[in-house]
Formats: sequence, structure tokens, C-alpha cells
Amino acid sequence: MASGRNHDRATWLLCLPFGLLWWPWLGLAGVASAGGAFLFGGLWLSPDLDTCSNPSQRWGPLALLWWPYRRGLRHRSLLSHSPLLGSAVRLAYLAALVLALSGLLAPLGAPGPGRLLEAGRGLWEQQRPLLLAALVGVEASSWLHLLQDGDPLPRLPRLLRRRRRGRRG
Repeated sequence: MASGRNHDRATWLLCLPFGLLWWPWLGLAGVASAGGAFLFGGLWLSPDLDTCSNPSQRWGPLALLWWPYRRGLRHRSLLSHSPLLGSAVRLAYLAALVLALSGLLAPLGAPGPGRLLEAGRGLWEQQRPLLLAALVGVEASSWLHLLQDGDPLPRLPRLLRRRRRGRRG
């Protein structure tokens, strides 16, 4: 399992090459979208948000928002440290936080959840290729993290072993 420093170093080292993969299709905007999302995914939306780690500390005072996520998941659980599902859970949690906060701040003049969802729908329709590149960037940084930990499917083998033992006994 890699240290937090090694995870960060690899993320910084690979964000530009990953972004450059998108140059032929999306130009400079694709490089920025994919590379930036790779960097954000590796440094702020890391699978290690389920612990008190460097990624959770990078959120500064907003790290408190990740406390329920940390409390609800065991470290290296299937919901945090698995391909696709882990990133989807973190992105859905972040989206739910943004919508909840927009609902709380709406009386103060901030756009409410309905307006945010409508704006998001419009952004998706206008910038779909760049948003897809960004989603792939977040997922790719998660894969990098899981591969550095040495186990891209951490809980699955353990679950299968338990099931086999149950059948024998």
C-alpha cells in the first residue's frame, strides 16, 4: 500500500500526460478538463476520504462536510475503494452536499437546488465531451490510487473467501 505522499506524487506526475491524451479530440479545453479532474480526483476526491488523511485535510474547514461519509464507511470498503462505484459514491455524496447547501442558502439569495439542477442539465447538454473527459479523469485518478495500493478490488476476494468457507462448514 502506497503512502499518502506517494499517491500525491503520482497524481501530480500523471495529470498532464493524462490530460494530453485528450488533445486530439478536445484540444486544450480537453487537456484542462481531463487533467484538472485527474488532479482534483487524486488530491481532493481520493478513495482515502474515508479516513482522516491528506485528501480530507485539504478540504480545510470544509473537511467537516466529509465527516458523515467517513463515519458511514469502513476504510477500504467496497463503496470507497472499488473501481467505478467508489468514484460514483464520492461524486454523488459531493453533489448531495452541494444541493443541500444550496437549499439552506437559498433564503439568503443563493440559487436553490432546482436552479442548480437546471443549470447542470444545461451545462451537460452544452459541454458533454468535456464533462465526460472530466468524469474519466476522476475515475482514472481513482484507478491510479487503487493500483498503487496493490489491490484494485480490495473487498471482493475476501467476500468470496467467506462464502466458500460457509459452504464447506
